[in-house]
Amino acid sequence: MNNSDIVQKLWSLCDVLRDDGINYSDYVTELVLLLFIKMEFEQVQNNDDFGHKLPQGARWTDLANKSGLNLLNYYRQLLLDLGKNTDPLIAAIYADAQTRLKEPRHLEQLIKSLDGIDWFSARKDGLGDLYEGLLEKNANETRSGAGQYFTPRPLIDSIIRCLKPQPGETIQDPAAGTAGFLIAADAYIKSKTDDYYDLDAKAKAFQRNRAFVGVELVPGTRRLALMNTLLHGMEGDDEGVVHLGNSLGQIGANLPQVDVILSNPPFGTAKGGGGPTRDDLTYKTGNKQLAFLQHIYRGLKPGGRAAVVLPDNVLFEAGVGTEVRRDLMDKCNLHTILRLPTGIFYAQGVKTNVLFFQKGTPANPRQTQGCTQRVWVYDLRSNMPSFGKRTPFDAHYLEPFETAYGEDANGGSDRAENVEGIGETSRFRVFTREQVRERGDFLDITWLKDADSLDPADLPAPEVLASEAMAELTEALHELEELMKALGAGDEVAAQKQLMADMMGLVVAQECGDE
Repeated sequence: MNNSDIVQKLWSLCDVLRDDGINYSDYVTELVLLLFIKMEFEQVQNNDDFGHKLPQGARWTDLANKSGLNLLNYYRQLLLDLGKNTDPLIAAIYADAQTRLKEPRHLEQLIKSLDGIDWFSARKDGLGDLYEGLLEKNANETRSGAGQYFTPRPLIDSIIRCLKPQPGETIQDPAAGTAGFLIAADAYIKSKTDDYYDLDAKAKAFQRNRAFVGVELVPGTRRLALMNTLLHGMEGDDEGVVHLGNSLGQIGANLPQVDVILSNPPFGTAKGGGGPTRDDLTYKTGNKQLAFLQHIYRGLKPGGRAAVVLPDNVLFEAGVGTEVRRDLMDKCNLHTILRLPTGIFYAQGVKTNVLFFQKGTPANPRQTQGCTQRVWVYDLRSNMPSFGKRTPFDAHYLEPFETAYGEDANGGSDRAENVEGIGETSRFRVFTREQVRERGDFLDITWLKDADSLDPADLPAPEVLASEAMAELTEALHELEELMKALGAGDEVAAQKQLMADMMGLVVAQECGDE
């Protein structure tokens, strides 16, 4: 039995939770509270390097030996006790944890089912990877809404192979989600150091406790991240690898500068329309991606490198967007932009990119002006399949990009255009800083034309097309709003937004009345 089979078996247990009245969005949260106790037990078996993290009385055997109402009451109290544990990491994982199970027989069924899984095979393939597979399964089920926390694994791994994190480097994700980027970076370093056996004791301790730090705003998602990192052998500091908080607030301002930042910040605008609560960001904005981008390039050490997933609007937004892009290109060498295909994220209509940059320049890491001299753009969007369940996005689509990117983590390898085409038909082209400036410092650079004729089988589903249209309309409205504000028509903007809100309210009320 491989990990994929076990993940499917675990996912089938959601039927038990549904029978107990637990909502779809709570399936994984409910399941992993119990699953982590089982995985912790299994990880200790035949593994002298992994001692028990859970205290006596809160281990798998303490649950497996009970039944009926006694079992359910014991489990409820166990969760409360773990949330008050003296180990700050365990306390953080189980903070405010409570089961929504009401029927003792359902809890017994879950325990028996987990005991029936081939955990020997699971341990062989890695319990952390099994857990990661469950999170990915949940993210791919659109009804759960969990996709917003999960970046596709092939994309994460490709980014890691390009940036090549090294032992001894500090690595941050300011919007950690379930910690996919940090875990992949750790796995990459382990693959280059024989699971850290090539490192001395001090270096090993650094990798386990100090090399990685993430920040996550949502407590439930942070719980998943802490379990995920711990099952991958990453302990972090007293708060774990992933801290609870908002990187656009004071916790982000207090983070030390690091060698590498990897992130896929959340899409959208700050709630209430206000900007971040930090006053150290130069350009005030309610656009969360622009705020995160400022945090990222400010948070790098001189010579540090980053890769960040951002939607198209960051590349073309006027006003503050232009100022942030200019500041980025001044302070950093923005050497590569990867235009990603649509359909690989939970929000089908959102078009995204990966920006790769280095703080300063290779010649002078402390340079703060004119660091970007040229930008290479790789178009992986035009003339690509419509990705989704029928056509999954996998690693082979990214292989030509990685080859074109080159071996140098900072984009310094010899590069050439004419990738999968010649000149303007190539997927990979370079633009000088002056050419970008002539475009108004817009980085939404396109040149490839999609094929005129499409196979009907390759057309996106109608809901995907509608979602893309809605996303583009939203971006256009946002651009118009910024333009009107720049022209001094802020009052008119507020009036129009209120009018739209009123209209939407009438439509919703009418729809509800028709049902």
